[in-house]
Amino acid sequence: MGIRVIKTALAALAAIYTAAYLELSPPLSAGILAILGVEVTRMRGVRMPFVRFIASVLGLFLASILFVTLGFHIWVVAIFIMLTFPILSRFHLKEGIVTSSVIVFHVFGAEEVTTSLIGNEIMLLLTGLGWATVINLIYMPTEEKRLLQLRADTEQAFAGIFTHMAMTLRNPAHLWDGHELLDVHHAIELGAARAAVGRENRFGRGEAYWEVYYRMRKEQLDSIQHMLVLLAFVYESVPQGEKIAEVLEGLVDDVKSDVYVGEAERRLTRLREDFRAMDLPKTRQEFEVRASLLELCRELDRFLITAKQMKKKRAQVLPS
Repeated sequence: MGIRVIKTALAALAAIYTAAYLELSPPLSAGILAILGVEVTRMRGVRMPFVRFIASVLGLFLASILFVTLGFHIWVVAIFIMLTFPILSRFHLKEGIVTSSVIVFHVFGAEEVTTSLIGNEIMLLLTGLGWATVINLIYMPTEEKRLLQLRADTEQAFAGIFTHMAMTLRNPAHLWDGHELLDVHHAIELGAARAAVGRENRFGRGEAYWEVYYRMRKEQLDSIQHMLVLLAFVYESVPQGEKIAEVLEGLVDDVKSDVYVGEAERRLTRLREDFRAMDLPKTRQEFEVRASLLELCRELDRFLITAKQMKKKRAQVLPS
């Protein structure tokens, strides 16, 4: 937010001085237009000023017709708003409503529609929005530091979840408040949003490492939530649960790696083979618990498949 304030101040200052140098009236309006044109990404910083310029020129054209036809009355301004705002929204130009109003009110205040006045207003638009675009392109703060911290938070929360799942398999009476689930959901959502901002700063060129990363983590979080539902049906400790707990503990470190090692997948494959070789359940309770554990293994396998697929993609887009 601090960087954006500085950028806004610079854009407004440059626009006002330029408007005064060009003898535009009033020069302060160029500063207002510059303030409205400063954006949070380079893509928006180019697209939005263009949208605002088109919307403002369209609004200026419609307002000029109304003022010449009906006169310079306040109720004509109300008609302008009722006619123009829906049109701008219909053509996806609603971001230019405010800038359009600034220009139209200048014309209303002058109480005349002349070629020189129209030229003055268009030059104010070009000056204010032009400097906003320049400032938007010159510098945008990097998201890398924030994304690295969110990655660490995500992986730490995943590690905590797997640790508590393993403890629950060994001792179904284990109590856990589940705060890691809330933490990881927040980190993934915020990380995905920051990754999208980074892509807009590259003008949408290619798929970034961080976009792949947070998409992978979101899919894995869905798997974890399904695993936790199945874990709720494991109300007694069984040998199979101990083996799955060992696989989960191995994931505590695996989730922090950029490279898919595959050790957990191999252990899970051996575990499924062991399950098939075991005697059938002797009681209904044991049957229910083992059935839940088998489904948990299948969901864990889906978690690992997601990691395997996504980490290959991440390696392809990993920055050099």
